[in-house]
Amino acid sequence: MPTILQTLSIYLNPRVLFMGLFGFSSGLPILLVFSTLSFWLREAGVERASIGFFSWIALAYGFKWAWSPLIDQIQLPWLHNKLGRRRSWLLFTQVMIIAMLMIMATQDPQQSIILFIIASLGLALFSATQDIVVDAFRIESADSQLQGAMAAIYMTGYRIAMIIAGAGSLAIAAFYDNSTVYNAAAWQFAYACMALFMLFGIFATLLSKEPITTHKIQAVHNVQEFLTTGIVKPLIDLFQRYGITCL
Repeated sequence: MPTILQTLSIYLNPRVLFMGLFGFSSGLPILLVFSTLSFWLREAGVERASIGFFSWIALAYGFKWAWSPLIDQIQLPWLHNKLGRRRSWLLFTQVMIIAMLMIMATQDPQQSIILFIIASLGLALFSATQDIVVDAFRIESADSQLQGAMAAIYMTGYRIAMIIAGAGSLAIAAFYDNSTVYNAAAWQFAYACMALFMLFGIFATLLSKEPITTHKIQAVHNVQEFLTTGIVKPLIDLFQRYGITCL
């Protein structure tokens, strides 16, 4: 029977450690389009109806399955040859998340709400896409013996990031300006700091290895083939394996 130290040593595996950073990268943006963003908008005096509209942006996380087959089918120019299928998408989404956060960090919702909405929507879409790629990366990068540890450390990193994006961003904004008067610069500084935290995900992407998998992606040539191979067949396989219980 393995000792406790031998059991815990699995978390020193580089693939497991990197998954903690990927979890951090996935968990950071979600509150920045949820509660933290709502708090900023309330501080800015944005109408409640407009804040409610912003909540629709978060639906991107619930519907990410709709475009997940595209991630398998589309190869990113240049990056695919340099990094591979999964890491190229990871780097692309992480860079775009940083870009969206920096756009938000240069805007004041009191002055330019339209651009702020566009950046928030982009943040949610790229964040949800990153979640898709991280899940595929985790499944393909290790055998079943490491999957439990990788899932555990992923969630640990995810929760730590949520704390930083929630309470952490509020603390940063308060540290910048602790007055009771609304100051857009304080919130902009907080979101710029969140963009810097995303560098942990880029660090993990560049230093990790592309998963080696025997799974071959079937090329598609039209919409019908895409729907068949990307949506219909996976659903049929899911129900054949687990039946109605998968619902």
